[in-house]
Amino acid sequence: MERTSVGILATGSYLPKDEVSNEEVAERVGATAEWIERKTQIRSRRYAAPSEATSDLAALAGADALARAGLPPERVDYLIVATSTGDSPQPPTAHLVQDLLGAYNAVCFDINVVCSGFVYALALAESLLARRPGTRALVVAADVYSRILDFTDRRTAVLFADGAGAAVLGEVPAPGGIVDFELASRGDAHGLIRVAAGGSRRPASAETVAGGEHWFRMDGRGVRDFVLENVPPALASLAARTGHPLAEVDHFVPHQANGVMLDQLAETAGLTGARTHKTLVEYGNMGSASVPVALAAADRAGQLREGDLVLLAGFGGGMAIGCCLLRWAVRG
Repeated sequence: MERTSVGILATGSYLPKDEVSNEEVAERVGATAEWIERKTQIRSRRYAAPSEATSDLAALAGADALARAGLPPERVDYLIVATSTGDSPQPPTAHLVQDLLGAYNAVCFDINVVCSGFVYALALAESLLARRPGTRALVVAADVYSRILDFTDRRTAVLFADGAGAAVLGEVPAPGGIVDFELASRGDAHGLIRVAAGGSRRPASAETVAGGEHWFRMDGRGVRDFVLENVPPALASLAARTGHPLAEVDHFVPHQANGVMLDQLAETAGLTGARTHKTLVEYGNMGSASVPVALAAADRAGQLREGDLVLLAGFGGGMAIGCCLLRWAVRG
């Protein structure tokens, strides 16, 4: 079967209104604002309001993308939500987003690949649309990490934030659209990023809460070593398979993990000639939302031009890596 050229028709995002400065976080974690910025390049971040859950952020980002695409909710065929901080264990957060948007004709489901989730969701959406020409997908990545941060652990509490990003996918004229993906999973490193309790192995209880097992935990040094060792080969593999050397890439849109690490990653991978888009200075690390929020910011600023090669890279819990190379197509 001949595959349809699938690309991004529009992007969208939503950032909570509550801006939290380094000074505020520093006071809570026992550090200084200067230390936070020097170690991470982050200056501020956003936290969801008490009344906001992941589905609320996701629906607002999705609505933004749909409006920019000129696509009514009832025309969405697939709605995929990438999150590791869903509203609750059941039902799927995607179904709550469907209800908030009124996208009742869409097939909905969640995926959880932590910070790589948006790229994995793009891969799923592209494979579905390529088999059914004329269909549309809304891919949303959203996380509310402020609810699972332990502010006695300054190594993680200074990094993470809340937000949502989205993309509408559909047919685009060749040669635009998604070129290919590189996806990789390393379950042997699953202990680097974790929330120990709240699932079937360690159900939530007074004991797990007292032990802080419901908080997000990360081995920061181990994650950095994993990323710098494993992401550059994944990017090189994608470049070799597609015939597009990394030197040809115009825009690098990585997961907004840590600004210092991103600079190291771009240099190690040979992407110093590309423009690396970093929104973490203002918004911090938003988990799965980091890549689409950065992509939407670049799109909104008019930095992505017809024919530009754009490289997306997600990496994080699992451990997992998700890379996507696409040729930007200006929509209508």
